[in-house]
This record gives sequence, structure tokens and C-alpha cells, in this order.
Amino acid sequence: MSRDLRKYARQTNFRLVIGFILVLFIIGDGLIYIFYGRAAAITGFLCLLAAFLPVILILVGLWVLDRIVRRNNQE
Repeated sequence: MSRDLRKYARQTNFRLVIGFILVLFIIGDGLIYIFYGRAAAITGFLCLLAAFLPVILILVGLWVLDRIVRRNNQE
């Protein structure tokens, strides 16, 4: 029985990133809510979303480029 270590590493990295984002949003924004109130928590949430927008755009761009390269390599 063989193991695909690259798939395992990719899956582990994906889970770590998702966990980090959830902790950041839930714990971070929850602490803002507890200490500063609802309005500050909403503002903090919007700031976190704005901070992740460039990261998401870069990742989508890299994913599109990867799909294009893989499609051209198959031909």
C-alpha cells in the first residue's frame, strides 16, 4: 500500500491555513467584541476581510495561471 505524501502535505497545509483563518476571525473578533463592543467587532471584521482581499485575489490569479499551464502541457 503506497502513500501519497505530497497529497498529505497539501491537505495538511490547507487545514492549517483554514484553522488559522478561523481562529483569527473567531477568537480575534470575539475578543474585540468582548472588550470594545459590537460596533468595534463589526469594524474589525470588515478590516479583516479587507486585509484578506489581496491575498485571495493573488491566490485566485495563481490558480488560474496553474490551470492554464497544466492545460497547455497536456497538449
